Amino acid sequence: MPFGRWARALLVVLAGTATVLALTGVPVLAAPVTITNATQFTDTSGAVVHAHGGGVLKVGAYYYWFGENRNADNTFRYVSAYRSTDLKTWEFRNHVLTRSSAAELASANIERPKVMYNAGTRQFVMWMHKETATDYAQARAAVAVSSTVDGAYTYRGSFRPLGTHMSRDITTFVDDDGTGYMVSSANENRDLNVYRLTGDYTGVAALVRSWPGDVREAPALFKRNGVYFMLTSGATGWNPNQQKYSSATSITGPWSAWADAGDATAYGSQTAYVLPVAGTSGTAYLYLGDRWGNSLGGTVNDSRYVWAPLRFPSATTLAMDYFPSLVIDTAAGTVSGPPGSWITVVARHSGKCVDVVGGSAADLAEAIQYTCGTGLNQQWNRRDLGNGYVQLAARHSGKCLDVADASTADNARVVQYTCGTGTHQQWQVQDAGGGYFRLVARHSGRCLDVISGGTADGVRLIQYACGTGTNQQWHSRVA
Repeated sequence: MPFGRWARALLVVLAGTATVLALTGVPVLAAPVTITNATQFTDTSGAVVHAHGGGVLKVGAYYYWFGENRNADNTFRYVSAYRSTDLKTWEFRNHVLTRSSAAELASANIERPKVMYNAGTRQFVMWMHKETATDYAQARAAVAVSSTVDGAYTYRGSFRPLGTHMSRDITTFVDDDGTGYMVSSANENRDLNVYRLTGDYTGVAALVRSWPGDVREAPALFKRNGVYFMLTSGATGWNPNQQKYSSATSITGPWSAWADAGDATAYGSQTAYVLPVAGTSGTAYLYLGDRWGNSLGGTVNDSRYVWAPLRFPSATTLAMDYFPSLVIDTAAGTVSGPPGSWITVVARHSGKCVDVVGGSAADLAEAIQYTCGTGLNQQWNRRDLGNGYVQLAARHSGKCLDVADASTADNARVVQYTCGTGTHQQWQVQDAGGGYFRLVARHSGRCLDVISGGTADGVRLIQYACGTGTNQQWHSRVA
């Protein structure tokens, strides 16, 4: 057969195969997608996706997203389920738990539903936080089961773990050996407890680890290359705060001290879940957070979704990067900002790059100039604040370029520091001509400067009264 006819025939076969796949409901391989961050998502019918405080379970080629769908007064209405192959195109499947599922759900609060699959019983098991509709005095865990991932779940009731422990914000985790765990905040949110579940995942067998008195909630537990990570928030009601994480090589510990993840408010969100996205290029880990509508003057159903890729500077540490949009490729297992998200900032007079000394991830580590290379401590994410100013966040640490102590004086040190809302971390990009720009600190009106116009590696960066010197002029390029 001539090549042209052969090629046309192959296309017909492939097209027919795609049609069969579509007709039989078997998903074709997902293409890369771009999502807009910190928005309400909509499903394939155009309705708002209500999966707040939720979790995601992958079954076959589909990611199933379960979450809170509330009444206007914030009380329980449904646990709703959606599915997607690409994490952008969400198809509503079912209200898998409703007020009519059990008498005690007719007037209730149900929060943070998480679904796990038990390979031994072939049951899907949902854990959730249960309260009455009027207050948070019950502090119970609740369980429901189903033989299908998006079918009606049978409610098994609510209880306090081991009979005595309060249980509020909740998550679940299945280890490599099939052991199931449930994690919840206890003791009026002062403690965070890890429980080993019974073999069928519907009961609590033992308390295996606790963080007493640390006041952490909104737990997300995941495992990467043999290391366990626990990502949590502080307890500040509906308002966002600094998320912190701990890591360990055994689920029972010892665990590392809590360390900061992301900026001071997790980019205006609270942890809901960490989703591994596995594909041909590896596994990305995606932070799923809620920007609660209650913190914006609305209700839970007004909430926005904040997603952020996690990065691992070492085997036992993590960092969280934020981008206004994300490129997700579930087939490859990659999640990133759009092309050009990372830049290097280069001094005109020396040709050297803005760098964090020694690649330190610590607050107050000095900003210097250094010969440009491939180090993540020379790569910056320019975050447009929408008010004429930007923040520059270091890729290796997630911390922002900052004028130390918010000083307004000449020669004040420039450092990296946990990102916040201070104007000493906000910079105006001012045209300097010739393709160069100045970076002007909002709080002081002074310019980012290489001290004394030095051209050597390691020379410190400072702020100084703006002038015409080329040591205050910069250009950027894609890292």
